[in-house]
Amino acid sequence: MSTWAPAALEALTEEATVDAYGEDEQLTGFFTMIEESLAVPFTTTVLGVEVSVVGVDLVEDGRVVARCARGPVRQDIGILDLPLPEPAPPEGWQWIEAYRSWAR
Repeated sequence: MSTWAPAALEALTEEATVDAYGEDEQLTGFFTMIEESLAVPFTTTVLGVEVSVVGVDLVEDGRVVARCARGPVRQDIGILDLPLPEPAPPEGWQWIEAYRSWAR
Protein backbone atom coordinates (compact mmCIF):
# COMPACT_ATOMS: atom_id res chain seq x y z
CA MET A 1 0.00 0.00 0.00
CA SER A 2 2.90 2.38 0.60
CA THR A 3 2.95 5.26 -1.82
CA TRP A 4 5.59 7.05 0.18
CA ALA A 5 8.95 7.69 -1.39
CA PRO A 6 11.90 6.05 0.34
CA ALA A 7 13.21 9.49 1.32
CA ALA A 8 9.92 10.34 3.07
CA LEU A 9 9.96 7.04 4.97
CA GLU A 10 13.59 7.69 5.90
CA ALA A 11 12.67 11.12 7.28
CA LEU A 12 9.93 9.60 9.44
CA THR A 13 12.34 6.91 10.64
CA GLU A 14 14.86 9.57 11.59
CA GLU A 15 12.17 11.46 13.53
CA ALA A 16 11.06 8.33 15.42
CA THR A 17 14.58 7.20 16.28
CA VAL A 18 16.48 10.47 16.69
CA ASP A 19 17.34 9.99 20.38
CA ALA A 20 17.29 6.19 20.39
CA TYR A 21 20.27 4.05 21.26
CA GLY A 22 19.85 0.49 20.08
CA GLU A 23 16.98 -1.42 18.56
CA ASP A 24 14.81 -1.54 21.69
CA GLU A 25 14.77 2.24 21.99
CA GLN A 26 14.14 2.62 18.25
CA LEU A 27 11.16 0.26 18.55
CA THR A 28 9.86 2.31 21.47
CA GLY A 29 10.26 5.46 19.37
CA PHE A 30 8.16 3.99 16.58
CA PHE A 31 5.54 2.74 19.02
CA THR A 32 5.29 6.19 20.57
CA MET A 33 4.83 7.88 17.18
CA ILE A 34 2.20 5.32 16.12
CA GLU A 35 0.35 5.54 19.44
CA GLU A 36 0.32 9.35 19.40
CA SER A 37 -0.49 9.80 15.70
CA LEU A 38 -2.79 6.97 14.64
CA ALA A 39 -6.45 7.98 14.64
CA VAL A 40 -8.36 5.19 16.38
CA PRO A 41 -10.83 3.66 16.25
CA PHE A 42 -10.96 2.78 12.58
CA THR A 43 -12.40 -0.12 10.64
CA THR A 44 -10.43 -2.53 8.47
CA THR A 45 -10.80 -6.05 7.13
CA VAL A 46 -8.74 -8.94 8.51
CA LEU A 47 -9.09 -12.32 6.76
CA GLY A 48 -12.37 -11.22 5.24
CA VAL A 49 -13.87 -10.06 8.55
CA GLU A 50 -14.50 -6.42 9.37
CA VAL A 51 -12.88 -5.39 12.67
CA SER A 52 -12.44 -2.17 14.58
CA VAL A 53 -8.90 -1.20 15.53
CA VAL A 54 -9.36 0.37 18.96
CA GLY A 55 -5.74 0.99 19.90
CA VAL A 56 -2.13 -0.11 19.70
CA ASP A 57 0.22 -1.62 22.24
CA LEU A 58 3.83 -2.70 22.65
CA VAL A 59 3.78 -6.27 23.96
CA GLU A 60 6.38 -8.15 25.98
CA ASP A 61 7.81 -10.01 22.99
CA GLY A 62 8.77 -6.70 21.38
CA ARG A 63 5.99 -6.44 18.81
CA VAL A 64 3.77 -3.47 18.12
CA VAL A 65 0.20 -4.80 17.91
CA ALA A 66 -3.15 -3.41 16.89
CA ARG A 67 -5.92 -4.10 19.40
CA CYS A 68 -8.81 -5.29 17.24
CA ALA A 69 -12.43 -5.83 18.25
CA ARG A 70 -15.50 -7.37 16.66
CA GLY A 71 -18.42 -7.33 19.03
CA PRO A 72 -17.28 -8.95 22.30
CA VAL A 73 -14.27 -10.65 20.65
CA ARG A 74 -10.84 -9.02 21.07
CA GLN A 75 -7.65 -9.99 19.22
CA ASP A 76 -4.20 -8.45 18.94
CA ILE A 77 -2.75 -8.43 15.43
CA GLY A 78 0.86 -7.52 14.72
CA ILE A 79 0.93 -4.08 13.14
CA LEU A 80 3.30 -5.43 10.48
CA ASP A 81 0.48 -7.75 9.34
CA LEU A 82 -2.43 -5.34 9.76
CA PRO A 83 -4.15 -4.51 6.46
CA LEU A 84 -4.97 -0.81 6.33
CA PRO A 85 -8.35 0.24 4.95
CA GLU A 86 -8.44 1.40 1.35
CA PRO A 87 -8.83 3.82 -0.25
CA ALA A 88 -8.65 6.00 2.87
CA PRO A 89 -6.32 4.80 5.63
CA PRO A 90 -6.66 6.50 9.02
CA GLU A 91 -4.77 9.63 9.93
CA GLY A 92 -1.29 8.71 11.12
CA TRP A 93 -0.99 5.61 8.90
CA GLN A 94 2.33 6.86 7.55
CA TRP A 95 3.96 5.92 10.88
CA ILE A 96 2.91 2.31 10.33
CA GLU A 97 4.48 2.42 6.87
CA ALA A 98 7.70 3.91 8.26
CA TYR A 99 7.80 1.23 10.95
CA ARG A 100 7.24 -1.49 8.35
CA SER A 101 10.09 -0.09 6.26
CA TRP A 102 12.39 0.05 9.31
CA ALA A 103 11.47 -3.47 10.45
CA ARG A 104 12.40 -5.08 7.11
